[in-house]
Amino acid sequence: MRVHFIAIGGAAMHSLAIALYQKGNLVTGSDDEIFDPARTQLSNAGLLPDSFGWFPERITPDLDAIVLGMHAHKDNPELKRALELGIRVYSYPEFLYRETADKTRVVIAGSHGKTTITSMILHVLQSAGINADYMVGAQLEGFEVMVRLTHEAKYMIIEGDEYLSSTLDPRPKFHLYKPHIALLSGIAWDHMNVFPTFENYVSQFIKFINLIQPGGSLIYCKADPEVRNISQNIRTDITAIPYGDLAYRAKDQKVVIISGNREIPILVFGKHNVQNIHGAWMVCRQMGITDETFFSAISTFKGASKRLQLLKESGNSAVYKDFAHSPSKLKATVEAVKELYPGRKLIACLELHTYSSLNKNFLPLYRHCMDSADLPIVYFSPHAVALKRLPGLSAAEVSEAFDDMRLIVYNNSEKLQEDLSRMDFHNKNLLLMSSGNFDGLDLEGLAEKLLKR
Repeated sequence: MRVHFIAIGGAAMHSLAIALYQKGNLVTGSDDEIFDPARTQLSNAGLLPDSFGWFPERITPDLDAIVLGMHAHKDNPELKRALELGIRVYSYPEFLYRETADKTRVVIAGSHGKTTITSMILHVLQSAGINADYMVGAQLEGFEVMVRLTHEAKYMIIEGDEYLSSTLDPRPKFHLYKPHIALLSGIAWDHMNVFPTFENYVSQFIKFINLIQPGGSLIYCKADPEVRNISQNIRTDITAIPYGDLAYRAKDQKVVIISGNREIPILVFGKHNVQNIHGAWMVCRQMGITDETFFSAISTFKGASKRLQLLKESGNSAVYKDFAHSPSKLKATVEAVKELYPGRKLIACLELHTYSSLNKNFLPLYRHCMDSADLPIVYFSPHAVALKRLPGLSAAEVSEAFDDMRLIVYNNSEKLQEDLSRMDFHNKNLLLMSSGNFDGLDLEGLAEKLLKR
């Protein structure tokens, strides 16, 4: 096939382009800007465009397909040319389904935990020597690319994102995958720019369940009330399998899972991660993996990139970063670090970075989410608010929403860094949480600086 990617530099798009190229297809692409790691990875594969921008003359009738990324708008000149020529235009998830129509599709969905659970399953499969294709949204240790497509693999493991597919296709991505085995980890309102009400958001997950293939399985987290509720009325030809009550113990900065008479040490921590392991276990069982094989492999899983990632540890202090940005993720992450280090004080710092988190109507959902922290800090950039075309936000409005008298609010990243640098981190941990980078802060360098003293 000859396939052209419009907006090839996207996190998922560049990985799919490389996977398709490695499968033996002819791949080209365009974008107006490409940043690392996509830039380096595309260059190494020989797929980096020789110049940036949009070039409609490159869209020719001999192309078999166009894959359209979310970064491309409806008026994109390459897209317009493709439509004029009648070339088939696919969204990213639509094309992924096309390439995996003959495989057993395992789709991991939910407002939180899906990247980690997908990563756990892939780690187990790799450890067990089981050949599988995959798509996951984070870089994993031992995996060169984050999309793999082959002719041989029986299984396709997909992280099922609920965000929209493309500018031409407003369906949530996970509605296009039609799983044989599905997992639903949790439902907590997110992406309010796309799903304006909680009821509308929940309805997307109900439809996801209804798209499970006949005779398929739904593994669902029974600890989540919304998930438990919508999983009670599924079709009779779907097998429902609950998870969420795996016993564990955290002591002396070590965590063990308790299964019968066995204690299995693990390298990740937090109640939410133990639940994630339980969900991954139930999925792997459906794929025929023995419990012995699963627990042997999961004991060596170190976590997905940016998920409770240890940046620096020194003596009785540690600095972690995490992708947490929604209220449910934030609460679980703060509680996890506090549970692992009960004798240390915790400074928890959150950046409001997404459209939802910077929206005044969404902010009250953060109420009491940082209660477990000894010093809660929130940072937001007025520039980010303006870029998202949202009404201006004040520190007082943020404080009121979180409803925590201890909360310190910053809207200047340099001031935040200065104040953190003055703090004494003896017997304290720092947790940095964001889907961004606190307006360009070098988090690794900051961690090194804070714990060097």
